[in-house]
Amino acid sequence: MAAPQDDMFSLCVDPTKVNSCVEVRFIDKIKGKGLFAKKAIKKGDTIFIERPLVSAQFLWNSLYKYKACEFCLRALETAEDNARRLSGIPDLSLPHPELCKVHPELHQACPQCQVMYCSNECRQAAADQYHRALCLGSSQEDPNHPVSKLKDAWRSMHYPPETSSIMLMARMVATVKQAQDKGHWQKLFSQFCSRAANEEEEIAHKLLGEKFQGQLTLLRTLFTTALYDDHLSRWFTPEGFRSLFSLVGTNGQGIGTSSLSQWVHACDALVLTSQQREQLDSFIDQLYKDVEKETGDFLNCEGSGLFLLQSACNHSCIPNAAASFPSNNFLLHLSALSDISPGEEIGISYLDCCQRDRSRHSRHKILRDNYLFICSCPKCVSQMDELDLTSDEEEEEEEEEGDDMEDEMTDV
Repeated sequence: MAAPQDDMFSLCVDPTKVNSCVEVRFIDKIKGKGLFAKKAIKKGDTIFIERPLVSAQFLWNSLYKYKACEFCLRALETAEDNARRLSGIPDLSLPHPELCKVHPELHQACPQCQVMYCSNECRQAAADQYHRALCLGSSQEDPNHPVSKLKDAWRSMHYPPETSSIMLMARMVATVKQAQDKGHWQKLFSQFCSRAANEEEEIAHKLLGEKFQGQLTLLRTLFTTALYDDHLSRWFTPEGFRSLFSLVGTNGQGIGTSSLSQWVHACDALVLTSQQREQLDSFIDQLYKDVEKETGDFLNCEGSGLFLLQSACNHSCIPNAAASFPSNNFLLHLSALSDISPGEEIGISYLDCCQRDRSRHSRHKILRDNYLFICSCPKCVSQMDELDLTSDEEEEEEEEEGDDMEDEMTDV
């Protein structure tokens, strides 16, 4: 039986060569490159679908038993098993179980280290790209293995909610290690912005400041011990490691997958009588209340990936496009939020909905700390005369975010 893989392996590694809808252009030294429409795009259209060069599940997410394919991040639990774990109701039964698209009979483990994949295709793809260089074999549970020490150090420094992963960097190194054409992959990775500071604006990345030097030194030491390669020696120098760290921090796109969410969307598409629809909606509403009570907001298998085409999209506080992962794997779908004219720049938001509703000052602070730029989108330009003061509520939220940032990188 063939695996239902959404044809993910037919996608070109370099999507800029095959997409006729958009093109990447250099804008200026400050903004760098941008993504522009080559033809008219209608609201709701899928602009492109892209596979990441590398991706990885967040380490805390995995530790908390969110089961995802080691390669494509597809959720491995059935919708019912997922609902039982998240709600804390062990005997919960979902109606319409046939709508679940998870196929446990296709799941495969690495024969050496037993990490799980959703299919033989994913197991083989991971082995061919990076897993042979990272496979711990019988040492998978050995806390003294260099890779295990690296993971433990990262978890000790970077608590949930996670925004990046040291394993994304590890898979970059492993990919180059295994590649026959090492220069090809190094060229692809070099296309991502990797500056640790914006000298023009005198901005430094929030996790690369002096207060975190001890942690970065420890991470670099462990990273070098676990993964050093002569072909990539510059990535293991202090400056090279900072650049690699910044590359992942500023370009990593969050990926969320959920078999339960996919089941709910399938339920929404069912043709039912009014009474049946009311009963099903009531069941789903109660399920989400139970999940919120038991688990809170942490619903998805979560990780991040490096997407070459998506990374060319600049930020806008009034975006005309948005990314999603409707296939329950790492395939990114970029969709139009409004009509886009030929030649118009395609902008996405680096902020979530709540952050976009905050003042210009608050938005700029988040973007400066995380992405090293000052936004000049039409919304920010129109609000230039606003006082650079936040409301009391926003100031409280910023203090909480500051505490979260302390949690992201803490002394080990």
